[in-house]
Amino acid sequence: MANPASAEREREKLLQEQAQVTDELNHLRELMRTEVDVELDEGDSEVFEREKNAALIAVIEIRMQDIQMALRSIEKGSYGTCARCGKQIEPARLEVKPDATLCLTCQQEIERLSRRSRPSRPIQW
Repeated sequence: MANPASAEREREKLLQEQAQVTDELNHLRELMRTEVDVELDEGDSEVFEREKNAALIAVIEIRMQDIQMALRSIEKGSYGTCARCGKQIEPARLEVKPDATLCLTCQQEIERLSRRSRPSRPIQW
């Protein structure tokens, strides 16, 4: 685990980020509540904006889950420990990404494996 002073600094950063993310989610959700006059015209900007906002909400909700998971790991005393290999996550990585749950080596490995599992070219039917 990161030292207590460091963990407390990261906790404060995470709480600030959580507040910002909450505000952003609330704003986007409010935008989604407005009615849209759906016309089937190609390139309807209102429909495009709604789809974009829905995608942003999905991404930001994942970000919120990451922040909450990091806050829980601080409470449990496991903050700064890689969830995959159990080694300490580099302090510089936590400084940049306080919600990191993987060390840089494990993160790169996961991303490499993820790229390998995706098809390199479109499937043709």
